[in-house]
Parts: sequence; C-alpha cells; structure tokens
Amino acid sequence: MQWNERLTENIINGWLNKVGITEKDGFSVEQQLSSNPRIEKLLKNASKSGNGVGKPEFIITKNTEQNFILIIECKADPKFHESKNHDKYKDYAVDGVLLYASYLAKEFNVIAVAVSGQKEAEIKIDTFLHPRGSLRAAPLKEGARGTAIREIISWTDYIRHATYDENLTRVRREDLARFSRDLHNYMRDYAKITEADKPLLVSGILIALMDDGFKVSYSKYEEGSLAKRTYETVRDIINSAQLGINQEEKKDAIINSFSFIKHHPELKKIDPETKESPLAHIIKEIDLEVRPFTEDHYDFDVIGSFYAEFVRYTGGDKKGLGIVLTPKHLTDLFADLAGVNKNSTILDTCAGTGGFLISAMQKMTKNVSDLERKRILSDSLIGIEQEPKMFALAVSNMILRGDGKTNLYQGSCFDEDIIGPLRGKATVGFINPPYSQKGKALHEWNFIETLLDSLQENATGIVVVPMSLSIAPHPTRQKILINHRLEAVMSMPDDLFYPVGVVSCIMVFTAHKPHDSEPRHESWFGYWKDDGFIKDRLQGRIPTSRWPLIREKWLNTFSKREVIPGFSVRKKVDGNDEWCAEAYLETDYSSIKEEDFEDLIKRYILFKTLSNR
Repeated sequence: MQWNERLTENIINGWLNKVGITEKDGFSVEQQLSSNPRIEKLLKNASKSGNGVGKPEFIITKNTEQNFILIIECKADPKFHESKNHDKYKDYAVDGVLLYASYLAKEFNVIAVAVSGQKEAEIKIDTFLHPRGSLRAAPLKEGARGTAIREIISWTDYIRHATYDENLTRVRREDLARFSRDLHNYMRDYAKITEADKPLLVSGILIALMDDGFKVSYSKYEEGSLAKRTYETVRDIINSAQLGINQEEKKDAIINSFSFIKHHPELKKIDPETKESPLAHIIKEIDLEVRPFTEDHYDFDVIGSFYAEFVRYTGGDKKGLGIVLTPKHLTDLFADLAGVNKNSTILDTCAGTGGFLISAMQKMTKNVSDLERKRILSDSLIGIEQEPKMFALAVSNMILRGDGKTNLYQGSCFDEDIIGPLRGKATVGFINPPYSQKGKALHEWNFIETLLDSLQENATGIVVVPMSLSIAPHPTRQKILINHRLEAVMSMPDDLFYPVGVVSCIMVFTAHKPHDSEPRHESWFGYWKDDGFIKDRLQGRIPTSRWPLIREKWLNTFSKREVIPGFSVRKKVDGNDEWCAEAYLETDYSSIKEEDFEDLIKRYILFKTLSNR
C-alpha cells in the first residue's frame, strides 16, 4: 500500500470543518508554518531531526483565546503512531507532537493531537495536554477521571476537558495570582484606586467584556469616553439581569458601586510615554489574562481570588472590605462534607463574594440537563451579604457565570424582612461569619444560630469559626443545642487563613434535631491540622501533591465517623464541654518507633549535659 500523509490531512480537515474549527469560525488554521511571531519563535529550534524549525501538520489558535494552542501531527501508516519511549520524533506521530508541545508550552497551554492512518476506519488518535510552564504533557481525558480522548472534538470541548487537568489548573491559578499582584501594584501606582474599589474595578471590567460590542471595540474608544462607555456597559448588563425580589433596588445599589469608574480622574489620565490611560491598560490586561480564565474555570471564585490577593498587600483585612474570605479548597470541602447534589438548596447568610455558592454550584450542576441546570441556578443558590460593595462583587461573580444571582439579598441576615421568607427553603447551610464583631448580638454564635434556625428540618449546617468558639462556653451555644445537634468538629491548620492569623475549626450541625434527642449520641472530633499546603512568600498558601490524598482521608473518616488514635475520636458532649479533638484524643503509641525513643533520650542527655555546665 502506498502511504500518503495528505490523505490523513484531508480527513483531519473534514473533521475540523465538522466541529467548527475553521477560519470563518474565528480560528487561525495554519499548516507547518505560522504567521504568529510568538509561535514562529518557539518552533525555531523544534525540528524533529534536531536541527531547524519545527513544522506541525496543523497549528490552530482561536482569535479570541490567547493562552491555548492546538497542534496536530500526522502519520499515514498506523504502525508509526507511537514509539515505546516517545523519543523517535521524526518517525512517530505521538513522539513528534509531544516534542513540538514541549517547545510551545513555554508560552501556551498546548493541546497536542497525534493522528495516524489514511482511512477513517483505521485512524488512531491520541490527545495530550501540556500546560504552560509544566515539564511534561499528559493524556487529555473527558473530565477528571474520564476516558482518553481519541477523536477530533470542538474547541469548546477541548478547553472544557483541559480545565479538569490538575496541572493546568495549578499553573493558571498561579498565573492569576501573579497577575493579581502585578495589577495591584499598577492600580496603586498609576490609577490611585482605593483598596475597596480595586476588586470592583476588576469585576466591572469583566462584566463589560461580556458584551461583544464592547469586547471588540474598547481599544477604539477615545480615552475621554472609554470610562463612560465602560460604566454604561456594566450598567446595561446589570439592568438586564434578573435579580429576584426588590431587583430594582438591588440594581441601583450595585450600579452605584461601579459609578467611580466613570468619574475617577486618574483612570482617564493619559500616560505621555504609552499614550494610553490606566483604564485602557487595565482593560487590555484583564481581557488578555483574566477573561479566558472566567470562561474556562466555571467553579472558581475569580473575583474572590483578586480580593484575597489585594488584601494581602494592605495589612490583612484592615483596609479592604473587612472580611476574610474562605480559601477555595475549603469551600469545595464544605460541599463534599454536606454531600450537595442537584436536589440540594444552599443558603449562605454571610455570602461574601459567593465562594461557597460557586463551589456548591459546580457540584450541583455536574452531569445535569440544561433544564435542571437552569432550575438550580435560578432557585437553589441563596445568599445574603450586608456590605454593599461585597454584595456587588457577589452579584458580579454570578453574572459572569450566566445566572445564580436571582436569590442574592443585600442586607443583614438578622433582618426579619430578609431571612423570614427564606426559612425552611434550604437543605444545606454554609457560613464563614464575621469574626470578633463588637456590636450587640453580633457574636459568631448569633450568626450560627440564625443560619441553623433558617434551614429545613434535618438539614446540614457547616460553619468555619475561630477555635475559641469550640473551647469557651457561651449562652447562645447552650441555646443552639436545645434545637440543633452537634455532629462533628474538625480542628483546622493553624495558618488556614494566612496571612490573617486566626486558628479555626469546622463545625457540622443537623438542624432542628435537639442535641439530646438521642441520649447516646456522640459527636465526632477530627484533628485536621495538616492539609498538605505550604506557605509561599508571594503566593500565600499553596497545595502540594499531598492534598488530594489528605482530602480523601478526611472525607472518608468523617463519613464513617471513624475513630483513629491520634487523629479522631467520638465523645458525648454538651454546651459546657470543650468541642475539639485536642481535648479527647488518645495518643497513637503504635506510630512510635524505637529510633524515636532513642532520639528523645539522646536529646534529653544533651540537654542535661549542657544545662549542668
């Protein structure tokens, strides 16, 4: 048989047309050479023979997507699909495409596809993802635990599957954190934006970029009119949103929070060197660096991430909006602890930027129909936030996801006009309440009581609070146990909220089931002090490869209420007792080795010797 790679390329061209990856659909589809100077530079020394320019059969980019590139390498003979060690770059399709990906991954997230065969019936396809900055590629799969992708699929599906990749997610979140730091410095030095308005400016620009007209034309506006046009675009999008009851009042409050964009003088000032205003520069950078992330990472609280990064540079939460936001791995953990699913209804009475609601949304809408997804976003996510600017951020976060903002309420969770109509609706409640409030009836226990009282009977309420609440008796704690049952308390890492120095714990309750309704009920206490995260001076707390395994252990032992010496214990407690594992844990002597004993003796002898000199 005569082998002809042109036949393979023809098949691929047909498939690309079928899935909408064409020039007319907004893609650049090039073969062997690219007109993009970035790509040309990266492939300059990527030849499969070891010397010269690398030339993939197909080089595909999307005009509106700066961070991803799709490359395809072909072989006519299926026997030359893949070598054992992936080191025969010239002869095998997989080997060649992985070589090209390793060069392109210096600046792009690379989707690398190897295709061999010249008849559709015999075609072999393997698909890989090489995240930008990573050392190697890995097979791209359908979801986190899905099957390998062995066909040409749409660009949207490639990106969707790529977002499940842990390496890509880590790299892109690191990129987002880096960009947050750079943007914070730029806004401080050139735009003179207050700490409270910095995250609002980011969210407002992201909302404006949802408008196709603004997205393609913002660079063409004269500097004097850009601020006005940005504000008007945000205003129009918010006005068109459905925000449930009292929506006109909500809209006025939110739009007012963004009004500074139109009036701020420094945003409009032209830099004599760059010939652009700070606002034009910020919009361009957010369009390039952040907008693709909001479209790809549906489950990530992007606005909250910016807020958290910004307050790290302003002395904790003292100069920002006054709230310590919950880390994403913790909001995800809450959703798993509560077992949220498509039938759940979530209530967060201290919603912040909506982190708990977003994590729950991701779990609830997974593998559901479009109709069910619409119902969930419209009816099943309820949030209350008192601080007006934080409320505007929460609504912005939901607008960026297309919905989920209908049941957001601006005001106090203690306001009967707000909380009254919501009682009995939610099957799950989450809060990270304000800490150390000084006003009357504003103790953390007051927030917990209000949440639990508002849930359905037998609903699950989960809170993260300072460790002091688990130790010190309080009248409201006694009152809560009359109506609600304490199921579990988990002691969390001391630096969970780093750089804010608060030692915390998670408490789990069953609502409207008195604590002493079952005389033999024992609460479960877990010692969850190590989550596998490490502290980085620039990035804060970052996960290591240990976190997924630790998370699974936490969830498994919690679900079984398993007792493990040194890690977890069950204990019957009341309102006067300490609610923490440290008070009841038994020492796990089985983990002590002979060398541990010897080391302790040596250190003791050394101590005695030095102290007697």
